[in-house]
Amino acid sequence: MAMVRKEIPIQEVGNIHIGQTEDREAATGCTVLISEEGMCAGLDVRGGGPASRDTHLLDPQTAAQTIHAVLLGGGSAFGLGAASGVMQYLEEHDIGFDVGVTKVPLVAQSDLFDLTVGRCDVRPQPEMGYEAARLAMEAPNYRDGNYGAGCGASVGKMAGMECCMKTGIGSYAIEIGSFRIGAIVALNALGDIYDWKNGQKIAGLLTEDGKGFRDTVELMSQSLDVVENKFTGNTTIGVVVTNAAFNKTQLCKIASMAHNGYARSIRPVHTSADGDSIYAVSAGSEPVDQDLVGTLAADVMSEAIIRAAESAEGAYGFPAMRDLDWIQK
Repeated sequence: MAMVRKEIPIQEVGNIHIGQTEDREAATGCTVLISEEGMCAGLDVRGGGPASRDTHLLDPQTAAQTIHAVLLGGGSAFGLGAASGVMQYLEEHDIGFDVGVTKVPLVAQSDLFDLTVGRCDVRPQPEMGYEAARLAMEAPNYRDGNYGAGCGASVGKMAGMECCMKTGIGSYAIEIGSFRIGAIVALNALGDIYDWKNGQKIAGLLTEDGKGFRDTVELMSQSLDVVENKFTGNTTIGVVVTNAAFNKTQLCKIASMAHNGYARSIRPVHTSADGDSIYAVSAGSEPVDQDLVGTLAADVMSEAIIRAAESAEGAYGFPAMRDLDWIQK
């Protein structure tokens, strides 16, 4: 008898707590995933300009076998201090790696560039990270849209911000029997966004009058001259979550396969002007084939990208998918 694939909320995938907070006026925020007992995690970075902190913990050659939180944030490299607030909250609640005199929470962080959307002088600070962690543990508040790390997200920026679109953070998760897998993604790409199921463009570079799409790759192809700075205000960052049991070496491979979801839905992708990163985390014990999980990771990531476009609201002068009546919904 064939197993039935059923959509579930991302919060039901595993024993992971998700919280987020944002500064709507400044158009920035952060989203944190926390495991009290520690979760195995892997990472694959494909973009040329990542902003990250303590991601070396996920290298299979390093000693740590689990981490306690993954933080997705805005503010580019300026926002990397937000992890200190997550660490403070976790230490206060006795969560972390026991070193005898205290417990050291292991927190990996990746940030996107949102400084040109709202205010460039306001970025996630430790206080914002602390509040996101508090909400994750005490009042989980994850939702898709202009929230958390997606507050200042945008796409289609090859011709500058005047022709881009507003996106946000999105999620999608499925259950097959007792196995669960899902993805969260803050969609902030240089390129255009496509529905992976039918190839339809749903967000990206707009025409100058805002009444249609232009093709980013076609625009890039108009000249073969070297472009030294392709407007590096980008980076799509995501997390695959599963209740299947894997070590961090296996999860690095699953994160790598999940990038196929980026490639299906974002074009161009993994450029030198993006810092595209995907984490894969496991906080469960279900025995499932690694290659199946990697394949499904790409599927749920592609669908999460669609949700990040569909759920966004127009803001800061940038239209969202829902605002454009000429897009086939």
